[in-house]
Formats: sequence, structure tokens, C-alpha cells
Amino acid sequence: MRIFVHQMKKVNSILFYLIFILSAQAQEEKEINNQVQFWTSINSTWRLSDHWGVMGDFHIRRDDFIKDPNFYFLRAGGVYWINDRTSLAGGGAALWLASPALDGGWDYALEKRIYQQLLWRSVNGRTKFLQRIRNEQRWHEVLDPDGSVNRVRFSNRVRFLFSASIRVFEDEKKPRLVLSDEILFHFGKEIVYNTFDQNRLFIGMSHRLNKKWAYDFGYMAVLQQKYSGYQYDLNHTIRLFFYLSPDLRKKKNEELPHYPVGDIE
Repeated sequence: MRIFVHQMKKVNSILFYLIFILSAQAQEEKEINNQVQFWTSINSTWRLSDHWGVMGDFHIRRDDFIKDPNFYFLRAGGVYWINDRTSLAGGGAALWLASPALDGGWDYALEKRIYQQLLWRSVNGRTKFLQRIRNEQRWHEVLDPDGSVNRVRFSNRVRFLFSASIRVFEDEKKPRLVLSDEILFHFGKEIVYNTFDQNRLFIGMSHRLNKKWAYDFGYMAVLQQKYSGYQYDLNHTIRLFFYLSPDLRKKKNEELPHYPVGDIE
């Protein structure tokens, strides 16, 4: 009997806690901030042999379409191809995130990263599929209003990307339809209400210009949850990415040609 009473007290305590949390969340209405962005980048992957290569990206993202800076981003790393369908990569990155300064200019918070990823591809009829899991360790500065560094916040972020490139024309040289979605979760001491970080949904076209260069262009909706938990940014993003992918091997897979493994920030 005592055991039963003790268990009931535990259950009641848990229910009270859940009701308290739900009630507290219900008091805050969801706020969504809509904004327009432009995002462009150069993403390069150099395949040096059947198994080894290097990668590097440079990204620029602007707010209010192209009026204001949002961030500048650099990434570099090494790549190991298990085969033409599957690769591993890892390396480091740095991001400079802009925020309005008191003097009317811009302050930049530095974010440093280490990342690891697994990527695999497949072909089914007219469609090429790409899937990627990336894990990131991030150290990002939190700035005071005067632009000085208040502290450095650590988080670990896990990202899942699924992309499909569909041939809609008979001519292989014409653009392809691209549909992709990436969902991101992060964890850390200061991440209490927004374990879900963001979702990136993209629809557009991709076009290979030659054996080394390609690009994609289209619309990307980025829904990002803020640290408060009830505030969100919905970024309507025009995306233009360029891909440089030299393949220095003598024998190449024509069905699955060499493709950058870095792409999205």
C-alpha cells in the first residue's frame, strides 16, 4: 500500500510539473517575424583520388534582400570517399554574424565550429537522391549592446538533409528540378526552449555548366526558433549557390559524377 501511495505521489508530481510547463507556454503567444533574405555561396570539393579530397565553402547572407548584412561564413575540411555513393567529411568553420551597433553600423559575433558528416547518394530513374547527416560543435559569441563579448555559448547541432534532383527534360544538359529539406536540432546548457533550431525547405533548379561548375537557384523558406521558445524567424530566402567540383581521377563514374559535399551553411 505504501509503495502504491508513493508511486501515486510521483505521478501527481509529474502531472503537476507538466501542467505547469504547458500553462507557462500557453501564456506566451507564438510570434513570427517575416523577413526577406538573399543567400549566395561558392561550394568547392576537390577529389584528388578515389578516396581522398578537400572541400571549402564561402557564404554570404543578406537581410532585407541585399540591403543589410546577415553573416559571412567560411568552411574547410577533408573528405574521404568510401565509394562513389558514400563519403565522410570533417573540418572547421568560422561565421561572422552581424547585429546593429549603437553607432549605426554593425557589430559581428564570431562563431567557431568543428563538424563531422556522412553523405550518401543514389539514382532511381530520372531522380538523383542525396542524404546527409552532419554534426557540429559550435562556440558562438554573445554580444552586449555595446558590441563587446559577454560570453561564449556552446551548442552541439545535428542536421538531417534530404535532397532530390529530378530530370524533367529529355536533354540531360538542361536544368533539373531540385527539392530539398533540412531539419536542424541543437543541444546545450543555454538551450532550454528551442531544441528544434530550424527547418530549411528549398525548391528550385540546378544546372551543370560543365564538368567542373554547376549552380542552383530558387526559393528557400527558413523557419528558425529563437531561444525564447515562442518567437520564430521565417526567412523568405532567394538562394543562388555555385558549385566547383574538379575531379582529378583518371576514371570517373558517369552515372554519379563528382559533386560538392559541403553545400548549405
